[in-house]
Amino acid sequence: MDEEANFPIAASVLWNNLYIDDVLCGAATLERRRHGGGRVRSTTPAEDRYIVLSAKRNRRTTAQQVANQFLAASGKQISRKTVARRLRGGGLYARRPVVCVPLTRQHRTARLQWCREHHNWTEQDWAFAYYSQMRVGSVCHRIVDAK
Repeated sequence: MDEEANFPIAASVLWNNLYIDDVLCGAATLERRRHGGGRVRSTTPAEDRYIVLSAKRNRRTTAQQVANQFLAASGKQISRKTVARRLRGGGLYARRPVVCVPLTRQHRTARLQWCREHHNWTEQDWAFAYYSQMRVGSVCHRIVDAK
């Protein structure tokens, strides 16, 4: 009882975090549990940084292309999924590039002309334009007047 009073934590917590190794020493000796018994990583932290850096240099590179570049640079073969995991670990996630129709010269000219015509509109002008568009709307591609 006297010995238990010296420990600021419960005995069960102590025995859960430590184990007795009496096989090797022949006596009850406390040792820490060994950590790191899992699978060995295929890349080092420095190689992980290299993978992220090479992906940041060219944002349109695919994970397979990064894996091929890594193979050429280090001689180690890693999978596309490994590259994707390392990139996620570095804060890079897969994104699809925005697909939009490039504007023609006529579109740009029309936009510029519209901006020049409307640059001095007041809030009342914009409110009237908004209200008039609310009154006449499109429902199922048919013009509807909501009077």
